[in-house]
Formats: sequence, structure tokens, C-alpha cells
Amino acid sequence: MARVVQKFGGTSVADPEKILRAAKKAARRHAAGDQVVVVVSAMGKQTDTLVHLAQQITNSPSAREMDMLLSTGEQVSVSLFAMALQSMGHKAVSLTGGQVGIRTDSSHTKARIQSISTNHVSRILDGGAIVIAAGFQGYDSDGNITTLGRGGSDTTAVALAAVLNADCCEIYTDVDGIYTTDPRVHANAARLSTVSHDEMLELASLGAGVMHSRSIEFAKKFGVPIVVRSSFEDGPGTTIVPSQSSSQRAVSGVALARNEARITVEDVPDKPGASHQLFAELSSEGIAVDMIIQNAGSGGMADISFTVTDENLDSALRISTTVAESIEAAGVTHNADVAKVSIVGVGMVGAEGVAATLFQAISAAGINVHMITTSEIKISVLVDRVNAKKCVQAAHQAFNLDGFIDASSPSEEIATQKSDPLEVVRRLEGMEDLAIEDCQLDMSQALVTFFNLPNTPGVAADVFQAVGRAGLNVDMIVQSFPRNGRAEISFTIPESDRKQALDAVRNIASDLGANATDVPKVAKLSLTGIGIRSHAGVADKLFAPLADAGVNIDLISTSEVRVNVIVSAEHGTNSLRILRNAFELE
Repeated sequence: MARVVQKFGGTSVADPEKILRAAKKAARRHAAGDQVVVVVSAMGKQTDTLVHLAQQITNSPSAREMDMLLSTGEQVSVSLFAMALQSMGHKAVSLTGGQVGIRTDSSHTKARIQSISTNHVSRILDGGAIVIAAGFQGYDSDGNITTLGRGGSDTTAVALAAVLNADCCEIYTDVDGIYTTDPRVHANAARLSTVSHDEMLELASLGAGVMHSRSIEFAKKFGVPIVVRSSFEDGPGTTIVPSQSSSQRAVSGVALARNEARITVEDVPDKPGASHQLFAELSSEGIAVDMIIQNAGSGGMADISFTVTDENLDSALRISTTVAESIEAAGVTHNADVAKVSIVGVGMVGAEGVAATLFQAISAAGINVHMITTSEIKISVLVDRVNAKKCVQAAHQAFNLDGFIDASSPSEEIATQKSDPLEVVRRLEGMEDLAIEDCQLDMSQALVTFFNLPNTPGVAADVFQAVGRAGLNVDMIVQSFPRNGRAEISFTIPESDRKQALDAVRNIASDLGANATDVPKVAKLSLTGIGIRSHAGVADKLFAPLADAGVNIDLISTSEVRVNVIVSAEHGTNSLRILRNAFELE
């Protein structure tokens, strides 16, 4: 007998006919002898209807009352779903989030789960009934109803799977799995049989709309295997697993985040504390930043660029302008018409020429790249929004994902490892807290920087084709936002390859009318964990202790699961100690 959590989204329960169809899937599982928990969203556009009702009463409803109102959408769904199962002869009990025992903080409309009591649900399951749980909602310490915000029902389902030690969490939606890219953007997208938690975290945070990144954070944190399937037809779907061997493919997918806006604080004094002051202020207003890039700096000045969502642009601009004045930066610029395109794949680790292949494809499409940032399993580029679709298509084709056939293991074969129940309960305290896993120091790298590169399509391709011809293994790549028609690209390489790298870069710099410099030895600090992007205070918590210790950050690059920073080699060991203390890793 297995224990299974099934989640049905709004389109899957949009009308009585679809509710009955979804209920049959749960009934089949239950008839086979499994214990089944079903999590449902509000019917179709019901949440939008409720929001519209509130707007007809007032333009500024309180967050608490909005939670009270919006939670009713899921209550309609769970009761109807339970009735459907009962009509088929199955025992079923519908529960609100509060009846399930989902405790949250008091951040109305965007609450985070703190704990879930399993006693009530377990008793119902052991009594032979199917539990129908309302997604998207919980209650705080004062008994107020709260809602979880974006991705709330997915988050509820995966969190319940974690606390109930379920064998699997099945996500039923209007698509039949996870694709190599959004089929609406590129018709030749292919369905993946399997994808790792880390890959899915990056894809989800970058705009792959099938699942929200918060739910994947839970899955990774508690080792929950997920299967994404269609509500409307039978099929294997895509299995999201804790880890997998993807050596057969360097790149698993191409993601597009359209709603990005870029902010640059120009000519920031290149000294400890400048980054901290900026990101502390952003954090204080709950603004999560994404693509953070600080260039290598020259003449005692550096630019700090970062991206935020469109909805946070006005607030972030106001804060950045105030901070720029206080730290005597030159000013603030922004662009609200950009998009981020990223390639993602655990197979990138150790693969050669991935960056060069990507940049060459983008260049061949005539697209100019404004910013570049990398992690071990992701390369992201910022481009004009008008070029976003063309950029996705170029990248997808460059890595042979058109017509791709995934030969991974079928999703029915899910290897699960049951956890110690006491250990699971211990870890559930503060379920959605930031979970930093490790901070590592790499003292084996050198830093190479190109200054004054022409800001034209193909420059990054030219640089990394030359680097590739020299047989160099590049690690961290950062391209800061161009100024005055000139761009800057920095990258790290093994210090043992420094001389070979200098010969290669001087030739290409001369051809492009640029300058190249190097730092023979630098320290790279890598912070890995879960929730790095979705928690607003991570950047501040990273920069503050380094600034207090007088350590200047030379380069930054970010991803969903990792932040990399470059500091001078002399500060490497001390910086590692500082960050391990700051994130309580000692």
C-alpha cells in the first residue's frame, strides 16, 4: 500500500464534469489499496471572480479580509470533490487548510508555511477515507485564515507529501509534463521523462509555469519525488527526482522570464559595504532581487546591476536612487523592457564549450546580450524583450533540443527512501525557512577581465570561441550591463591555465579594440541552499558580515540554488569563516 498526494489545479476542476473526471483518478488509486490525499485549487477563474467582487466594494481591501474571501474558493472545490467521490462509493472527507493543521506566519496574501500537524489527516486515512484538502491556505498563531500566494496549492501538496512521508506527489495540470521549453514560445519543445530538483528549481523560477519554485523548494528540502501529469489524458508525465544522471545531455531546458526589469547603480565606490547598504534596503521592503552582477571595477568605481520583477520595479528604483545618493554613486539607470533567457542542465558540469555554443547561437540570431551570469547548472542572458522568443528558439536549436527524445527511466519507476518520522518532524519546524546547505571556498582560480568591449551582437561569442580554441575550462562568467557603448566581461579559470589564457585573451582583445587584465589568484565563495532567490534577505545577510569585516566583493553571480562571490585571495579563508558563521553552518 502506497501513500499518495494528488493535486488538481484550477483548470482541472473548472466545472462539475472536470471535477468528476479528476475524482475518478483519485478513486482508481484508492480502489487499488493506496491511501490518497487530494489537494485542489479553486475552480477555474473563481479566484479572479472573488478579487473582482472585492474591488466592487473597495479599492483597498485589507489583506486579512482578502484572505478570508479568497479561501472560500478552495472550500467550494473540496466539498464538491468529496461529493463526487462519495457518489462513486468511496469514503471522502473535505478539509480546509486550518482543519488539515497547516500553520503559517501572519503575512496575509503571501504567508509561508511554518508547520503542519499530521494527526487529523492520518486518522482519516487510517480509517479508509480519502482526504480532500484545500490548497493555498492555512491559519496563523491567532487563528486567522491566511493564503499562501503564488503557487500556493502546489506548495500545499508537496508540503503535505513531505509531512505525511508520501511515496509520491502527483501534480495534475493542463499539460502532460515538463518540456524543454514553453511550447507556446517554441513549437518544437519536447517532453522530458525525468528532471532533477535542481534543474526544476531553476526552470520554475525562470518562468516555466507548470510548477512554482516554492513547491520545488519543499520537494528538494524533504526529498519528495513528484510526477507532473495531464488531468485530461493518461500518460507517463515527467518525474522530478532528488537527483539524476543527466550525462547524456548537457542542457535539459531553456527558460524564459519575460517580466524582468534591470536596474544599474553606476560608479559605486569600490569599497566594502556599498553592496550591503543597497541590498539591505531592498530586503527591508521584501524585494527579492534576481540577477545580481557587480563588475570587476576600475578607477575605484564599480557598477552594480540587478533584476527585479516588473511589479517591484518602482519600489526598487526609489530605494536604489536613495541609496545611490547616500553612497555617492553617479546615479541609477534602468530598463523595464528586458527578458532573461536561461539554459539549464546538471550535465553542464564538466561539459566543454556550453557557453561558447550558447553565445554563438545568440550571435547568429543577431541578438545583443546585455548581461550574463552563470552557475554550475545554468547560464542566463539578459536581452531586449522583443528578442526573447527568438533567443529561446536559437538556444533550443543550438543544444539539439528540437525533436529531442528523452531516454531517461519512465516516471512509473520512482525510487523512494522513507525517512525517519522523528527526523522529518524535527525538520518541519519553519518549513519554508531559508535552508543554506553549505558554503565552500575555491582558492584555485584566476580572474580574467575584458574592458571596453564593443557592445554589439557576437562579442561574447567571439570571446568564448577564442577561449574554447585555447582549450580553457571556464567556470564563472559575468557580463555587466554596458555603458557608453562598451561592455565588460569577466570569467574565472584554473590558475594553472593563467598563462595560456592570457595569450588567448590578449589576441582577441587586440582584435576587438579592448583591454584585458587578470588577477593571478582569487578566492571564490559559493553559497548553496534552498530558497536563495525567493527569500528577500539573502543578499543582505551575505554582504553585511563581509562588509563589517572590511572584505570587498569583486564579482557576484546568482542562481536559484547558489550565489558565487569573488574576493581577493588574501581574504578567502577569513571570508569562508565569516559566511559559515553568518549562516550558522559551523
